[in-house]
Amino acid sequence: QVQLVESGGGLVQAGGSLRLSCAASGRTFVDYTMGWFRQAPGKEREFVAAISWRGGNTYYVDSVKGRFTISRDNAKNTVYLQMNSLKPENTAVYYCAATPVTMSATQNDYLYWGQGTQVTVSS
Repeated sequence: QVQLVESGGGLVQAGGSLRLSCAASGRTFVDYTMGWFRQAPGKEREFVAAISWRGGNTYYVDSVKGRFTISRDNAKNTVYLQMNSLKPENTAVYYCAATPVTMSATQNDYLYWGQGTQVTVSS
């Protein structure tokens, strides 16, 4: 089992930045690809970014490329999502998740999920 707890969400103006954190506990953190997903009001949950267990490989949905950066610190069992140049359409609940499948963007591959953290971007 892996327990995941997100933090760092909040209210920010358009153009601003936030850094989300996801602290993991339980089974060996380094065994998993870590991902961030989000669910906007009235929409399905969607993939945002993933990072390989060593951190050398990253993958992003096109809409956040160049603005969001995923990173991880395996010594701290923590994965981060730095979000810059935020837009109102980025408003959503953001979830981190863990999968044993290398670099997956498929929700069904992710075995463990956090409770989510709300990000609200005002115009």
